[in-house]
Amino acid sequence: MLDRHNHVLQLIGVIVLALLILPLGIVVVTSFGTEPTISFPIKGFTLAWYANIWTQPAFVDGFQSSLTIALLASLLALLIGVPAVYALTRFDIPKKAWFQTLFLSPTLIPEIVIGFALYQTLVIAWRLPLWPSLLIGHLLLCLPYVIRLVTSSMLHLDPHIEEAAWTLGTSRPRAFFTIVLPNIRTSIVAAFMLCFINSFNNIPISLFLNGPSQNMLPTAILNYLQNNYDPTVSALSVVLMLFTAVLMLLMEKLLGVGALTTTETN
Repeated sequence: MLDRHNHVLQLIGVIVLALLILPLGIVVVTSFGTEPTISFPIKGFTLAWYANIWTQPAFVDGFQSSLTIALLASLLALLIGVPAVYALTRFDIPKKAWFQTLFLSPTLIPEIVIGFALYQTLVIAWRLPLWPSLLIGHLLLCLPYVIRLVTSSMLHLDPHIEEAAWTLGTSRPRAFFTIVLPNIRTSIVAAFMLCFINSFNNIPISLFLNGPSQNMLPTAILNYLQNNYDPTVSALSVVLMLFTAVLMLLMEKLLGVGALTTTETN
């Protein structure tokens, strides 16, 4: 009976994995087709659509803008979120539950509502330029991921380890950087990756805070699809998948090296 149950679970896992991979595989295949429209199965093989990506200024400028905003928003979310989590988990702060709800509130509201509200407030009412408005919007998008992941690690970190460092003469700030941060490094890296991917691929907030002087890659893709249906978008999707995979591998390698160094030091 147990073996049959395991086989059923394995079958379900294979089906779910196939449903996730199959659409990606179709996108990869269609990016090499010679037809002027996206078609499957493809007829012929060409790399012309990959070359066409770099002839589209909207894609190049949008990639640079999305990369810059995603990196800055992710780093700012870490700079704000990690100290906030440390304060909420290590100090007796009044209205602690209220602050936690405040930090997580962007996840409770549809992103399109957040984008419209930011457009009305930052751009229309306050007349802020689009670039800082985009950064604020993506920061609000990223912050809940940092709060959730880092809070989980902080709650599992024994506070007595930090207290032991204090009794041995280490100051609180030094203990935070030498004891706390190395032990929650995994959650910080995971939070950064989630923040970056969600910010880089975000459409609703970018759509409202987009403009002629500030173009983001997701909105550039949408604008391109309004007038074109060639495999250039498929080729761009493949490039973005490879870019994300390489970034994740680099972060994983960096995390592995750091963990090894910490273990050897201890």
